[in-house]
Amino acid sequence: MDERPRVKIQRQDPALPLPRYESPGAAGMDLRARLAEPLTIPPLGRAVIPTGLALEIPAGYEAQVRPRSGLAASSGLTVLNSPGTIDSDYRGELKVILVNLGSAPCSVNNGDRIAQLVFAPALRVALEAVDHLSETLRAGGGFGSTGT
Repeated sequence: MDERPRVKIQRQDPALPLPRYESPGAAGMDLRARLAEPLTIPPLGRAVIPTGLALEIPAGYEAQVRPRSGLAASSGLTVLNSPGTIDSDYRGELKVILVNLGSAPCSVNNGDRIAQLVFAPALRVALEAVDHLSETLRAGGGFGSTGT
């Protein structure tokens, strides 16, 4: 029996394939653009790209929208708010904020693979206000302090 968590998915365009794992070791599923016409993103420009998908993610999980490395390397297109978090109680359409960090305009077409979707447990914690925190060797050092 398959014990993986089940995620319900609703799609607006049955002609576009559902996201799927492209290899046995893949952590993410590719998300595709759902566009009525091609869209061009100028250098340093950004665009919100619809996917035509909505999810019902089980409680205790989240979905993360991450860049596709090949797209970033070849054209400079990447996900602006990476990783974007989709909460388990969100039921709206998944949209991807792409930014063009390249030096040339980039076209996005209907059906293009634009990002990847990774599911992960989402731990909820209880915060406890205190006056002091425990000591560590690192203390307040950050932003490269462990490499010196």
